[in-house]
Parts: sequence; structure tokens; C-alpha cells
Amino acid sequence: MSLKLDLLAAIFLLACEPPTEAHDIYLHLTDSRGRQCCDDRDCRPARYRFTAGGVEMFAYERWFAVPADRIQYRALPGDTGETDGGHWCGLAYQQRNGRVSHITQCAILPPYAAERMNLPMAVSERSAKPGP
Repeated sequence: MSLKLDLLAAIFLLACEPPTEAHDIYLHLTDSRGRQCCDDRDCRPARYRFTAGGVEMFAYERWFAVPADRIQYRALPGDTGETDGGHWCGLAYQQRNGRVSHITQCAILPPYAAERMNLPMAVSERSAKPGP
């Protein structure tokens, strides 16, 4: 019986690891207005894809369009690579009609993604200014 309790306690501790360490890679990010992108709960690794309409990202179990002015082309130190450098900071909420909407604060794509979007490198460097 004691072995079962020890095992359950170990699983619980591993599952409840504080998320602050995972968000450390986002603490220095700011948007184009100088506001922080993340408040300890709204940034996450996110898959991305390019469409005829622009960039889409996957968070909260859905693909959604990301406004081009919210995208920063930069590498994040500490990125584990699970989403090929894609990260999304924002909120999702359910409307009265049941539809889920996404509000993007910041979207991070790797520097080479700017080339896939046919953007001059100067634009991607300017949008990737580090925070204070």
C-alpha cells in the first residue's frame, strides 16, 4: 500500500510542477508598443503554418489567423524546438454563440520564417527588438 501512495505522490508532484520556469523564456518579450507579451500564463509554444492569407498558429485546439503586426521574427533562448520556433502569447475566449476567438498579443516565429513570408530581413530585425 505504501508503494502505491509513494508512486501516486511522485506522479502528482511531477504533474503539478510550477509553470513559472516554462514562462521564463517569455519574460523579456515586448510588443511593438513596449508592453510585455506575457503575464505568466498566456504564452505557449505553438505550431504555425503559412497560408495564402498569412500566418496561422495552433493554440487551444484550433488554427487561427495571426495579425502580421503582432509577429516577431526571432529565436528565443531556451526554446525546446517542439514547435520549430513558434510561440504564441494571447488569450482565447468563447463568444456567446459558442465560437472561440483568439486575441494575439505577440507571436514569435524563427528568423528564417521571415524569408518564407518574403519579408526583408530589416523588417524582421526591427520587430524583434529585445525588451528593456
